[in-house]
Amino acid sequence: MNQLIDCKALSKHYGSTKALQNVNLSLSAGAPIALVGPNGAGKTTLLSLLCGYIKPSGGEVTLMGHRAGSQKAIQHISALPQDASLDPAFSIGVQLKHYAQLRGVNQPAEEVRRVLSLVQMEDKITAKATELSHGMRKRVLLAQSLIGNPRLVLLDEPTAGIDPPNVKIIRDLISREAASATFIVSSHNLDELEKVCTTVVHLSAGELRGVNAIDDVNNDGVLSIILRSDAQPDEQRLKQLEGVRNIQLRTPTELIVEYDHQRFPETDITVLRNLAEQGVRYRRLSKGRSLEEQVFN
Repeated sequence: MNQLIDCKALSKHYGSTKALQNVNLSLSAGAPIALVGPNGAGKTTLLSLLCGYIKPSGGEVTLMGHRAGSQKAIQHISALPQDASLDPAFSIGVQLKHYAQLRGVNQPAEEVRRVLSLVQMEDKITAKATELSHGMRKRVLLAQSLIGNPRLVLLDEPTAGIDPPNVKIIRDLISREAASATFIVSSHNLDELEKVCTTVVHLSAGELRGVNAIDDVNNDGVLSIILRSDAQPDEQRLKQLEGVRNIQLRTPTELIVEYDHQRFPETDITVLRNLAEQGVRYRRLSKGRSLEEQVFN
């Protein structure tokens, strides 16, 4: 795979505040990448450095072999900041056409229609931002980030504050377009990230905590069961089942079963049968640990 991003001892300080400290990070082009961490972790600072909006206090960062912020890097990258907005005075078609012209697109009008089609908004080309819902405006801004077919797309909280139907449209678009561009998605919505990303970059307090495949943890031996609110499983009875290593009721309705998948691959079926015998009903089940557990536990 092609080298996409290379950060060497990358740091950014604001006075005595160390927003990023000595980050060494190499990422290759490919499937969507999740950028996670608590508030103040340095996620937005890292994205700003990649875009060339700000300069590092120390170290260096290159994109596809070019210095971040250089013309050669900029022509292959786009970004959707969390606080991006549309001008209320102009139609979205006019605004996107202007942006396409700034990007040097040969046929800007056709490009606008193409990207609006990707986000299912082509019928709103003459609408102004004030006529659109928050979720629709987010989709238009995502369309803007795809103008010119960038190789790297940086999205900062792309689904924050929008309703499930619009979230699904954005999520499906990222999955489809991942074949032609690499997406780096920063978000606090770990459930959404888990559905589209395969790699997670974890920042905390300005430092890189790790870069891992989302399913690196022994997911084959973990069963997550979301119980009905009135369910009361007998944990001791479950622990006695062959192959079960540990039972944990993380919340009143979330039951985690860890088992020896290699020696007892049918343990998950045995657990579900035992719950049925107990009369315990559940709403959802899945194999593997969630991204939240992998990153923050």
